[in-house]
This record gives sequence, structure tokens and C-alpha cells, in this order.
Amino acid sequence: MPGFELFGPSEHKEVNDVLDSGILMRYGFDAMRNGHWKAKALEAELQTHMQVKHAQLVSSGTAAVSVALAVAGVGAGDEVILPTFTFVASFEAVLMLGAIPILVDIDDTLTLDIAAVKDAITPKTKAIMPVHMCGGMARLKELKEICETHNLKLIEDACQAIGGTYEGKPLGSYGDVGCFSFDFVKTITAAEGGAIITNNDDYATWADHYSDHGHDHVGSDRGAETHPFLGYNFRISELHAAVGLAQVRRLQEFLDIQQKHYTILKDALKSIPELTFRTIPEEGVENYSFLNFFLTDLETTTKAMAALKHAGIDGCFHYYDNNWHYVRKWDHLKEAKTLFPIPAQTKEALNALSTKSFKQSDHYIARNISCLIKLSWTEADVKQRALKMVEAIKSVL
Repeated sequence: MPGFELFGPSEHKEVNDVLDSGILMRYGFDAMRNGHWKAKALEAELQTHMQVKHAQLVSSGTAAVSVALAVAGVGAGDEVILPTFTFVASFEAVLMLGAIPILVDIDDTLTLDIAAVKDAITPKTKAIMPVHMCGGMARLKELKEICETHNLKLIEDACQAIGGTYEGKPLGSYGDVGCFSFDFVKTITAAEGGAIITNNDDYATWADHYSDHGHDHVGSDRGAETHPFLGYNFRISELHAAVGLAQVRRLQEFLDIQQKHYTILKDALKSIPELTFRTIPEEGVENYSFLNFFLTDLETTTKAMAALKHAGIDGCFHYYDNNWHYVRKWDHLKEAKTLFPIPAQTKEALNALSTKSFKQSDHYIARNISCLIKLSWTEADVKQRALKMVEAIKSVL
């Protein structure tokens, strides 16, 4: 996914502006920064790119999900429905707020299964959080209808899918709040950083305050600002924002490259009849950061992964045994391993994951291979890679 593959003069310029001013903090020091406000500029760019009224930068994608949940009113004892296939940050953010992550099965989109979501709703459910994994997206129209029926919040974790769209809307802008990550291996990077986007004026104000110790940011004297409510430190620095600012202006450039490389690989893999591709909802356009496909069974997929590695094909992942992204290996979650006591009801809900069956998720993840799309490849590189991939996979079928 990484935009860092194509760092260039624009990134250097934005960073040097900050270093030349010497002001690394996004707030205050107005007279000393020579008019450079990189975080504010990046927020404005995001509002334009994502077609929303508000964007709030934070220190990471995890912070973005945490702030999004907080401004949506998610807290102690509330349940948040999320998929079995995500990154650990998704459930970490839920737990940080005292809420309970309710994991449900995925379908062939590699995101939330609609029937499983409906079955998981209880009187304690406060939000549904689809995670747009590997550049694709959930069936957002159906999820939004569920949220409207049950008075729930729809929070989009779009950290791996910036630039994708659904019904013509940028991913992250469809729900009540959207979240992005700008860490080192995302489509655009700030080294570390994240953002939430929303059209809700109250959510935007609360996110602005909550992410900076509750500061109201009224006036020009930071020391005189009041604190309407408790907050925490999820600030981004001007250095990180500077890198992100240059990168977001190049987003379409990156997406075009990804689509070109993705298409070459997919067209080649279509020659394998036993191989099927991950489903993208009709209303959706992925951001082409990963090419996801399914083989016939776990044994074949395991052999195919070995064959790909033997052929020198890097960047392909089989998440069935992955420690970060799939429920099977989240023992620290299932066993509620924490440094501090957590509520009994939370611990009970987490322990129940150890015996809960996710056969449908296993059916898809066991057969899935997910291959990242690099920006730095040449066209010749991609075509050679495509030939090797087809040969390697066919050799085990």
C-alpha cells in the first residue's frame, strides 16, 4: 500500500517548511510559524477529497477509531459490531472506551456479513463498524438501513481503503463518521497519523476538543482555553502532517498506478478456472491496494502460498494463520489479557470468543490470498510477476 515508495520533492518541501519555522506543534505559536499550518492545510485537503464538511487529524488510525467511537457516544457496556477479519486496532479502540467488541462473520466481500450483523444486534448495541479491509468495502447500503432501523451509529473504518468509493461517495463519508490511517504502510503516509471525517457539526467540534485534552481552541491564548469536557492527547505533529499533506495531494496519482498494476495481475489470474475473486459490491469501486482471490480449499491455498514464495513473489498474505488480522490467533483478546482490571461483563464477552464458531469466516479466510499492489513496480515488473503467479498457482492445482 505504501505511498512512501514514491517520496519526492513535494514531501521534502512540506517538511522543510516546518523545520525552517521550528514549530512542530499544530496549535499555537502563531507569530513564529511563518504562516505554515500543515495540519490545518491537510484537514482542508481531506475535506475536499472526501467531500465532507469536517476532517480532524489525530495521531494514528487507532486514535481515529477511538475518537470516532467517542464522539458517536459509544462507552461503557455498549456493544459495537465489527468483523472477524480486521486489524487488532479496531477492537482495541472499542475496549479502550469501555465498550464491548462483538465479532461477527464475514462473507465473500471479506467484510461484514449482513445476516450475521442482524443476528448480533441486542438492546446493548450502539454502533456497527464495518472495516473496509484490503481496499474493498462492506455492503454499506444494507448496513445503513440496519442502523436506521435500530437507531445505531455507522462508523466506517476505512484505514485500508482510502480513495475507494461507494455509490459515488468516498469511503469514510457514507456513515456517521469515517476513519483513516496514515501510518508507514498505508496508501498515503504521514509516518504516523490518522483522521476522522464527518458531516455532523457536533461530532466535528467534539473530535476537535476530545483529541486535545478537551481544549475548546477558542481565542489565541492556549493557556486561557477552557475545557468543556474531558479529553485525551491524540494530536498529530506538524512534521507528520506535512508529509501527509504532500501525499494526499498525490492520492489520485497513487490510485491510478495501483489500478494499472492490479488490472494486469487480475487479467492474468483470470486464466485459472479454479480461482475466484473477492466480491466488490456493485455500488463500490475499490482503491486497488490489494488483489484478493480465493482458491478451492485450505490445503491448496497453503500449497499455493509456498509456491508463490518459492517463485520469489513477495507481498502475498494468507490471513488464516496471521496473528494481527484474523480472530483465530487473537488469544490475547479471547483471554482478556490486560494490564489492568476490566469489567466482568467485558471479560465474559471476550472469553466467549474462545468457544464461538466462525465457520463462515474460516471458509473465506482459509481460501483467501491477498496480494498487495506496489507503486514502485515498472510495467515490465508487473507483467513478469503476473506470469510467475499464474505458473506458481497452477503448479499446485
